[in-house]
Amino acid sequence: MRSATTKVAIVTGAGSGIGRAVSLTLLKAGWSVALAGRRASLLEETAALAGDAQANSLPHVTDIADPASVASLFATLKARFARLDLLFNNAGTGAAPVPLEDLSLEHWKRVVDINLTGAFLCTQGAFRLMKDQDPRGGRIINNGSISAHVPRPRSIAYTATKHAITGLTRSTSLDGRAYGIACGQIDIGNAGTEMTRAMSKGVIQADGSVAAEPLMDVSAVADAVLYMAGLPLEANVQFMTVLASDMPFIGRG
Repeated sequence: MRSATTKVAIVTGAGSGIGRAVSLTLLKAGWSVALAGRRASLLEETAALAGDAQANSLPHVTDIADPASVASLFATLKARFARLDLLFNNAGTGAAPVPLEDLSLEHWKRVVDINLTGAFLCTQGAFRLMKDQDPRGGRIINNGSISAHVPRPRSIAYTATKHAITGLTRSTSLDGRAYGIACGQIDIGNAGTEMTRAMSKGVIQADGSVAAEPLMDVSAVADAVLYMAGLPLEANVQFMTVLASDMPFIGRG
């Protein structure tokens, strides 16, 4: 059982990439962390990488697009830790980079279900806990992505949902005021993970050319989330952009 001073977090997409890096950083900083994701083996791997802090982890297989699965996550967390101080809405997916007119409705809906509806369901679960716990309140951080600002070619489903995350962030921040719930967004560009490895070899650009793009160490993202999470609730980072310095974002278009 956690101590009275230990803060408690949920990280979605905790089995790899940014979610894993953030989970490990929080655990090593003394947080208790529920590790949510769809593959048990990867969640257990994340927990094991925490070393002695593994005892403060709670791997929980979760499909955030499934309301019953999300409800199970929050019920299990409440039973184990009794409260929630931080939700990092990180899990996300994209569709194959096909021409807009060829994207199937099935693939569109899957991206919307995970990236947007999943974040909404987790936000609802966090609100219900944070409103009623003592002391009341908490923090929600949404992973918005650089695509919350500008698209890449052939990314309409991912880009549309990431723009929508900005609306979710703003509405959550407003509706949370009455309950001491702060909400901010971190927009990440070219963090070095399994998902972005192809960028260093070459990805399509707005003019149709293919070019390699620089990456940054994912630890920079984890440190940024830890900073946002560690603020007192009377302060909030509403939006933060963390990106590889030389990536083609500023000046794009």
